[in-house]
Order: sequence, then C-alpha cells, then structure tokens
Amino acid sequence: GSAVGSAVIPAVGSAVRPCHFYRSVKYFFCPAACGVLAIDKAREPITLVLAEDGTIVDDEDYFLCLPSNTKFVALAKDEKWSGKNSGTSWLSETVDEVDSAAEKWKQLARQLKDDLSNIILMSEEDLQVLIDVPRSDLAEELAQSETKIRVLQDTLQQVLDRREEERQSRQLLELYLEALKTEDSILSKVAEPQAAPRKEMDVVDIGTSSTDSSATTALSIQVLAALKEKPAPELCLDSQDLELVLKEDAAALASALGWDKQKAGAVQAACEQELSKRLRQVQALHSLRSTSKGKKALPWGDWPSAKRRK
Repeated sequence: GSAVGSAVIPAVGSAVRPCHFYRSVKYFFCPAACGVLAIDKAREPITLVLAEDGTIVDDEDYFLCLPSNTKFVALAKDEKWSGKNSGTSWLSETVDEVDSAAEKWKQLARQLKDDLSNIILMSEEDLQVLIDVPRSDLAEELAQSETKIRVLQDTLQQVLDRREEERQSRQLLELYLEALKTEDSILSKVAEPQAAPRKEMDVVDIGTSSTDSSATTALSIQVLAALKEKPAPELCLDSQDLELVLKEDAAALASALGWDKQKAGAVQAACEQELSKRLRQVQALHSLRSTSKGKKALPWGDWPSAKRRK
C-alpha cells in the first residue's frame, strides 16, 4: 500500500511547520502536535512506524527515547510498511535518474571515441543528449581539448538541424501533393455528369478489418510512439530501431499502430531508405579514412568544420 505520509520529529517543543509534497508528504512536528496530520477518519486506524526499518511506535513515551529528526511513516488501515515507503525514497530515485542520465551520455561518448562516424547512426534524442553535456565533461571523457569538443557539439547540432530541415521539407512536399490530390478530386467531380440517384441498399458488416488485431510487435513503446506521432519518424530513430522496424511484419506493425497495411508499408519503406542512406554515408567516411594515411579512426582535425554551408 501507499504510505499516508512521512514525518520528522524535531526537538521536543519545536514549532509545528508542515511541508507538503504527497507520497513523500513530510510533516515537521513535535509529539504534542501530531494532530497536524489531519488524517481522514475513514483511513483509521493509523499505524506509526519508523521509516528506517518499519518498527511500530505505539507508546508516546517512545518519543522521549528518539533522537531529533527521526523519520516516521504513517500507514492507513490495511497498509503495510516497505522500504519504498521511506520518507527519503524519493531522494534515491532522483539519484538513480541522475546516474542513469550520466551513464547514457558516457555510453554515447564512448561510441564517438571508437568511431566519429557513429554520429550518423544516432537518434535525434542521442544527439541532443551529447549536445547538452557540459563541454568540460565531454572533453574529459573523450580525452580531447574543449576547442575540439566545441567543434564536435556544433557538428552534432548541424546533424540535428539537417534532420529537422529534411523533416520540414518532407512535410511541405506532402502538403503540396495532398493539395494537388484534393484539387484533382474537386475538378473531376465538377466534370462528372449528375448521376441519377441510386436506391440506397442495406450495408452488412461482415466483420472485416484492415488490420490483424491478433498480430503482435516486438517494437518498444517509444519507437511505436515515434512512428505514430512524429512527422517523418525515420529521421528521429537510430539505426538499430530502423532495422527493427524493417524486420517487423507489416500486418503486426499496422495492428500496433492502428493503421492499414499500406500506410505501415510506406513507413517501413521510408525507414529502409533512411537506413540505407546512413549506411552509405558511414561507408563513404570509412572509405575516406582508409585512404587517408591508413588511420584507424576518423581524425578529429579532419571532421567537418562547424561552420555551415549555405
């Protein structure tokens, strides 16, 4: 169950000072002011336990033996204490999130350390993560000067900008083609002679569907969300996700996205085209690298300048 709240007991006689944030709702109070919790009668009986180990506190004299700032958890009826109910659990969760974010950018940085051409294969999210890393931290991780890291991050931003420009270009093209299609449809209707009204016929639903609801997909929720919600989704995915989309059965993909097979097939074709383009770019860079003094890694000094060509 979820804890009603957690509490910190200051020195006896201290002023009551409630500090709200529910689920980790903390109340600062002295033993004589426990009423500040204002717990709903419907949730009684309330059990007070030590946040550290869940020891039940059922004697007021117990407070006299406790050090200042002891943390408690108030449990409503039928609720049980667990370590997750600790008033400081939110702190560890925050630390875990920070550690996870730090580990992610370091993993991405190691990919660049192995081969700078991996930039081409990264998702837009990965590119943004590396752009947001403090320059000094990234320089230390890659063992490069901050000047070169500035060029690198500018290059990452260029790649991100180019993908966005390409996305906008595709959207404009789609709007233009849609407008042409609509115009042709209107003209064809105007040119058609008025047909005699037909007798309406009953329509029988035979239960067919353009998608196979029984089909399943191995794609992650994040990838499915990108495919369904983002314009030109192939531009925001990394190469591994593009490969996964291509491996998906068209019927399963259509079912997962709530599309017809034709639309799902079009997305797969776009992903295939984007993946092929990225792999050709990587191959071209590797070819240049092999003919340039036989170096094993793309030299930092030879990476494209941060100054964009108009």
